[in-house]
Amino acid sequence: MPVVLLPGTGLQVSRFIFGTASLFNAGRKQERNRLLHAAVEAGFTHFDTAPYYGFGAAERDLASVLRDYPSITVTSKVGIYSPGGEKQPDGLVFARKAAGRLVPYFSRPTIDFSLKRAQVALEGSLRRMGREHINLYLLHEPSIELITSDEWLRWLEDMMSAGKVGSFGLALEAHLLEPFLKYAPDLCGFVQVLDSLYRREADLLLQYGKSLQVTYGYVSAALAAGDGRPTTEVLREALRRNPHGAIIVSTRKLSRLSQYAALLNQEGQLDD
Repeated sequence: MPVVLLPGTGLQVSRFIFGTASLFNAGRKQERNRLLHAAVEAGFTHFDTAPYYGFGAAERDLASVLRDYPSITVTSKVGIYSPGGEKQPDGLVFARKAAGRLVPYFSRPTIDFSLKRAQVALEGSLRRMGREHINLYLLHEPSIELITSDEWLRWLEDMMSAGKVGSFGLALEAHLLEPFLKYAPDLCGFVQVLDSLYRREADLLLQYGKSLQVTYGYVSAALAAGDGRPTTEVLREALRRNPHGAIIVSTRKLSRLSQYAALLNQEGQLDD
């Protein structure tokens, strides 16, 4: 799979990044691990995760991949946490998610942008993934009112100096991003933003003279808009839209993994 040097960082990643937000839905732990290892074999060199994904399970699942492939890089996040914490066994996670469909309280995330919680969260993410360093560490969907920008900036710089964090920045939707671009630009050195081919939300970055670095959400936005094109066509247009950065994709099907590389090399098409 072709790789790209992410603008504004020294990090080289696969053009497609494997997202783990829905990894828990891929099945039992053995099946999830098989999918993650197959993703590496298909050419993915970077994974996107967070403590909230699978209520901690996604970071734990990544541990074996990161151990077996030390060159693989990873994004994790801070600020949104799992109801019940990140140490829950799979059975409890499944039960909580199922109950949350009926009573949202059981699966509603905890939002906490205090630095005290952030320090605990960073150590927890490192421990779950079995690593001493997180390549990209991003504030997860913050509202600027919840952030003391100068204190966060100093803490993140301290974590970089300590070798625990590579680059840092924000992972959020465009409506939350603009206040940071205006009033806390030092936190915007790296931005991972939801985008679509219809609303073109990431154009906000271009308006502020910034490059698109990591974007996501194209396929789900196309489905929501009733776009009948094959997934391959949506992703091909997304690649043209974000020509120098990377795009997060995900799948629960082993058969689709190699097709992402095929798309990038113009050698095949994804399944519809």
